[in-house]
Amino acid sequence: MDEEYALNEMGDKEKLLPVSKLNEKKLEEVKPNLSKDLWDFILLVILYFLQGIPLGLALGSLPFLLKSKMTYSDMAIFAITNYPYSMKLLWSPIVDSFFNKNFGRRKSWIVPIQLCSAFLMFFFGNSVDEKMKLKEIPIGFITIFFTVMVILSATQDIALDGWALELLSKENLSYASTAQTVGLNTGQFLSFTVFLAFNSAEFSNKYLRSTPSEYGVLQLGPYLRFWAVCYFLVTLYLILLKKEKPCVDIIGSIKDVYQIMWKVIKLPRMRSFIVLLFIAKIGFVTNDAVTSLKLLEKGFKREDLSVTVLIDFPLQIIFGYYAAKWSSGKRPLKPWMWAFYGRIAAAILAMFVVKFFSISEKGEVSTGYFILIIFSTVLSSFMSTVQFVSIGCFFARIADPAVGGTYMTLLNTLSNLGGTWPRPLILKGVDVLTNYGECQGLPDDLQNISCKTSDGRHSCLTNGGQCEIYTDGYYTISIICIVLSFLTLFFFIKKEVRKLESTPKKYWEIPKDKEKE
Repeated sequence: MDEEYALNEMGDKEKLLPVSKLNEKKLEEVKPNLSKDLWDFILLVILYFLQGIPLGLALGSLPFLLKSKMTYSDMAIFAITNYPYSMKLLWSPIVDSFFNKNFGRRKSWIVPIQLCSAFLMFFFGNSVDEKMKLKEIPIGFITIFFTVMVILSATQDIALDGWALELLSKENLSYASTAQTVGLNTGQFLSFTVFLAFNSAEFSNKYLRSTPSEYGVLQLGPYLRFWAVCYFLVTLYLILLKKEKPCVDIIGSIKDVYQIMWKVIKLPRMRSFIVLLFIAKIGFVTNDAVTSLKLLEKGFKREDLSVTVLIDFPLQIIFGYYAAKWSSGKRPLKPWMWAFYGRIAAAILAMFVVKFFSISEKGEVSTGYFILIIFSTVLSSFMSTVQFVSIGCFFARIADPAVGGTYMTLLNTLSNLGGTWPRPLILKGVDVLTNYGECQGLPDDLQNISCKTSDGRHSCLTNGGQCEIYTDGYYTISIICIVLSFLTLFFFIKKEVRKLESTPKKYWEIPKDKEKE
């Protein structure tokens, strides 16, 4: 068997130490004490929460609002909004190297970004509802706006990840990913589940109104303007009341930061870790990106979908807390591995949920089947949360604090990219591999529209029709992804995780003598 190696303490590439001799020196076990950093933890949760508001709209609600008038190929265009959050590594050195010492290294970015986000949400909120009501929705314009919002959120995330390493004590670093999980999930929950429910005319007429209306009680425009005000108030608190610890400028020019980032990438254990992060989510992306859209396509109501996520949300918070505790031991990636198997199981279950979905003549789903959908959703979300928190805890424990923002962003970016890069391909693949029939439900003067072409499918949906499906590409794509996931798991991922856990923290740090070059 070939021996694996790591740099020695001096970073000398010519003198290598075999990792097999270091197995007994696993990452140090720590005992968290959250009460010590409670207020800083709450601040992190609030900032991550605000960050989750536009993300919940861009990555959650908007695809559902657009689906009635868009094909899967059109949705692949909007999926571009996912990429900035997964490509933030490209500009993270800028965030780490440019700042005002007197104002604060992290506040120098978080404050202006939140002000800019508030401005954009407020003014876009004045016109977005009119654009969403058009027969031909300006998908390009909407995609550009939400791409800009995701870029701003991604940039804030860079600064916030670095600030978390400074705000929390060493023994509480595992709670950095918990704060991110709780904050982001809560923000996305409000922008996804709550917003979709209150935006639904059926839900509003059934539960919130005495006089029916064709629109929900909450439209996208007022929602954006409300959160613009909240952004401004929190930013005002940061400016006037929150003091940041003085930073030690150990970073020179932006060129130095990019060089440091390159040194991090070149660390011996890092290269195989990057490969793992890049391929680990292939098996789950179809379930994450398409399953809910397929249920809606088959007649599942948006408000019923909101109920499933409503049930799932408090469980995510609980799972996030305990996942952080599980990940603070000597095997921080063990929960991640168990959740990997769970996500594969959830992806397989999701195919059966979609395949055998049926509704009554009244458009209702049976109680038993609704419970099955809830179970499938909670299982997938539970495993996803455990993986997210577990890998985040591992990132926080191995990151070199000297370049915390860049280091954490590098790892988070690659982890996010692993779930983002396949998404447009999968959405497009579902469309390409689906065998469509004729367009159903059109007025008499539009009966000649065919769903055989992408333009025909787009025309069918924008005119209020529905494409008949003979063979659904969703199942083909799902099976391909799950098979690839099993192959990568047994031939690479399991072995690599054991090696990652056996590598001491000092081998994840940039050698001190080279850092000053």
